[in-house]
Amino acid sequence: MLPAFPIGPLRPAAALMVVLASAAAVPNAWAVAPFVLKDIRVEGLQRTDPGTVFAALPFRIGDTYSDDKGSAALRSLFATGLFKDVRIEIEGAVAVVIVDERSIIGSVTFVGLKEFDKEPLLKSLKDAGIGEGLPFDKALVDRAEQEIKRQYLSRSLYGAEVVTTVTPLERNRVNVTFTMTEGDAAHIKDIRIVGAGAFSERTLLDLFELTPGGWFTWYSKSDRYSRSKLNADLEKLRAYYVNRGYLEFAIESTQVTISPDKQTISISISIKEGQPYTVTSVRLEGDYLGKEKEFQSYILLRPGQPYRGDAVTETAKRFQDLFGLYGYAFARIEPRPEINRGAAQVAVVFAAEPQRRVYVRRIEVAGNTRSRDEVVRREFRQLEGAWYDGGLIKLSKERVDRLGYFKDVEVETNEVPGSPDEVDLVVKVTEKPTGNLMVGAGYSNAEKFTFTASVKQDNAFGSGNYMGIEVNTSRYNRTLVVSTVDPYWTVDGISRAIDVFYRTSRPINSLGDAYDLKTPGAAVRFGVPFSEYDTVFMGVGIERTEIGASTGIPLSYLNYRVLYGDKTNSFPITIGWARDARDSVLVPTAGRYQRVNFEWAAAGDVRYLRTNLQYQEYWPLPLRMSVGVNAELGLGKGLGGKPFPVFKNFYGGGLGTVRAFEQGSLGVVDPTGAYIGGAKRLNVNTELYFPVPGSGSDKSLRIFMFGDAGNVWREDEPVTAASLRASAGFGLSWISPVGPLKLSWGKPLRVQHNDRIQRFQFQIGTAF
Repeated sequence: MLPAFPIGPLRPAAALMVVLASAAAVPNAWAVAPFVLKDIRVEGLQRTDPGTVFAALPFRIGDTYSDDKGSAALRSLFATGLFKDVRIEIEGAVAVVIVDERSIIGSVTFVGLKEFDKEPLLKSLKDAGIGEGLPFDKALVDRAEQEIKRQYLSRSLYGAEVVTTVTPLERNRVNVTFTMTEGDAAHIKDIRIVGAGAFSERTLLDLFELTPGGWFTWYSKSDRYSRSKLNADLEKLRAYYVNRGYLEFAIESTQVTISPDKQTISISISIKEGQPYTVTSVRLEGDYLGKEKEFQSYILLRPGQPYRGDAVTETAKRFQDLFGLYGYAFARIEPRPEINRGAAQVAVVFAAEPQRRVYVRRIEVAGNTRSRDEVVRREFRQLEGAWYDGGLIKLSKERVDRLGYFKDVEVETNEVPGSPDEVDLVVKVTEKPTGNLMVGAGYSNAEKFTFTASVKQDNAFGSGNYMGIEVNTSRYNRTLVVSTVDPYWTVDGISRAIDVFYRTSRPINSLGDAYDLKTPGAAVRFGVPFSEYDTVFMGVGIERTEIGASTGIPLSYLNYRVLYGDKTNSFPITIGWARDARDSVLVPTAGRYQRVNFEWAAAGDVRYLRTNLQYQEYWPLPLRMSVGVNAELGLGKGLGGKPFPVFKNFYGGGLGTVRAFEQGSLGVVDPTGAYIGGAKRLNVNTELYFPVPGSGSDKSLRIFMFGDAGNVWREDEPVTAASLRASAGFGLSWISPVGPLKLSWGKPLRVQHNDRIQRFQFQIGTAF
């Protein structure tokens, strides 16, 4: 028998080096003359399938065996990661492959884990090669232990300890147990800024996300030290100075001191302010495509003003966007300050190099696990094969975002290797649930708890179509509506909506429990886009309204029934226009929304004109705040000598109109005491949004303060300021997994003695 190739329990790379070095040192002792293999045997397997070994071998029975093939076999077997020791012995014309398998991990468990969620941690470990059914590697486990310790340190748990225990099992398996002793988190005791003179230390510390312990830090955890958060705060500090003219501001040192018991942390920041600089001039250098005047109109800096770093950065970004409009996707803008220290002045130069004009080769969609590609592609105004247009790409991104199907939408521009005049666009989307369970509820002394609900799917089967079934089971309005909307009924973007409904209702405060108003019907509507933001709607419907004669029917309904019959048919025609230029449908912070809708019943037993106008606008504010205003006006007019139908009245009160008043309780009160709405409605809502502390840049959860005003009037009643109701309060809005949730608590500011008050209200599915 010839000498074997012995390799001990070394790491694969080290073992191969031993083999090669030994073979080079004693070639005559280990060399094997080439021969024809008559058989191949594998020894030492416990769990691994023999086929895995044979598949890794570079030789078969009948092949000529050589030293080179033996070395290649060793490399291939070690590369599988299944073995900690491999050697090949030659017995005559037989190659014997002897392996020592790695242990297989039977389970991974945690003891004492509180700070982290178990499932994400298990997934992370499995991605790193440590998980049930994977080969055990002591080095990987040691690295995982150190990484878990680092994660504890990032959460200010400096006393945390992690101990790994490996328990052998039968059949060459092991259990891996991570035992954590977490201890208490270290809290920031104080933060000091040394060297500040132009601004107070308190003003500068208010910029920081990290704070010493306070009454709210149990929730925000802002008193837990994090190096990444400190770096971000230092950048805020630097930006604050640079934006106020201190161009040469510098952070000289940062000291973080932890107490001996590892429970408190002190941070000391030493800064050098320098002097403030005033801008004397702003110049353009380089190639501006002969459009210098157009570029100059985008400059935010003005001579005589303090130097502002944010204005310089924003101007450079505007220049890049403007170059993008002309197809230059990779334009370089270099701002250069020319400093005159003696005069405390600075001249700012923007040097431009447009590079090359490019066109878009391909547009790809990524991240859409549910939505079809065409749902995203049909919103894109940048075309494949066309010149790159930054304006169209921005518009396309906004249109995809306004669909409301995705949490996040990003567009990446990638160069095409070997084609300097081509780019690929990758639209990365993050899906979110588009099923919406709408729930409304409220509480009052008179009505106690009220409840309504509906279910809809905005992106049915990923097609972009809307399908919904609305079931309202409130005490006063019961509704069954089946709806479907195809936003791209034609390839040109004409939408089609179909509604089939059956409604029964009775006015609030009616006597008895019978539902006296029944309205079955159907309608079809079409939407025609006339611009990127404007759509005109047209439709026709058929409705049959039956007013019952049960006990307790409101007098207004009874009079209408006596004069015009208990059953009336109408064929309303709807014409409308909407312009949506908001930055988001669910969480708008900027932009405007306008809508006008006319419902005209010119044929049938009922003749009327019903008009609804809506205006919304949002403005962003500093500190991630924003303000929104919503105004709605509804007007109804009877035609053909008949009054406006009482069953077409507008209603006011509650979420969406005037909060703190019960839903639908404003307006005309029937002699029987029922609230029957009115032919005119006006409401104005204002909301000031605040980010929830500790939520970072997440806009899906916000606190708001509101002020509402409005009312409902009869057709012949004048609209006066004295008759307006008003309320104010606060609330919480959240884009929950089942739809937009809004909670509000309000106090009536202008109220009459017969108004129904409902201070706490909530609804899932309302936008304003």
